This record gives sequence, structure tokens and C-alpha cells, in this order.
Amino acid sequence: MKRSLTIAACLLASAALATAAFAAQNESAPAATPAVSTPAAASIPAPAIVGNAKTGAQLVFTCHGCHGLPGYKNAYPNYHVPRIGGQSSTYVVNALNAYRDGTRKHPTMQAQAQSFSDQDVADIAAFLSTLK
Repeated sequence: MKRSLTIAACLLASAALATAAFAAQNESAPAATPAVSTPAAASIPAPAIVGNAKTGAQLVFTCHGCHGLPGYKNAYPNYHVPRIGGQSSTYVVNALNAYRDGTRKHPTMQAQAQSFSDQDVADIAAFLSTLK
């Protein structure tokens, strides 16, 4: 994984240097000179984040306060809290990202999700998906 990140970083740096060199070389070129296409950094896909279930087990400690109560009821206010153990990792990642970006509303969950990095979300999802 580290090697692929290093290679991607080298490719991005090379593309940036080539673009800068081209721009400097053509500063005095006439306006009618056709533009030369350079590889865009966006065309290089970001490496997928792989979750670590062991790390995720440590991160979900506070989740048990609501999601681990018998009967899945929150203590305050009293409402049904969904079971998150055993959910697919895709579901957990999508839910936490939706809370984090505000498209899914719940003040407590939004606050929790905003404190997580992308790696934290992947780790939590990896752990929760292993539970029965």
C-alpha cells in the first residue's frame, strides 16, 4: 500500500513539474498557439482506504453508549437506536459519511462523525461488519 502511495505521489509531482515547465516555456508564445493537454491529477485514482478491525474496535467504544443498550433504546431521549453490529462495511461507511457531510440528520451522530477521519470511518466499518 505504501509503495502505491509513493508511486502515485511521484506521478503527481512529475505531472506538476511538466505543467510548470510547459507554462514557463510558453509564456512568450503567441496566443494562437494551441494548448497542449497535460495529464490531470484527478485522472489518477486515489488508493482505496482499507479498514483495520482491531483499530475499529477501539474507536467504537463510545458507540456502545447508545447502540449497545439492551433493546436498542437510547437513554435520553427514549427512542429506538438501530443495531450497527453486523452491518455491512459499505452501509457503515455511507452512513457515517452522510452524518459527517450533513445529508443525514442527527445532532449526536453528526458530532461523532465529524470527529472521524476517513481512515477512522474505514476502521469502524471493518470492525462493525465482523460482529454477529
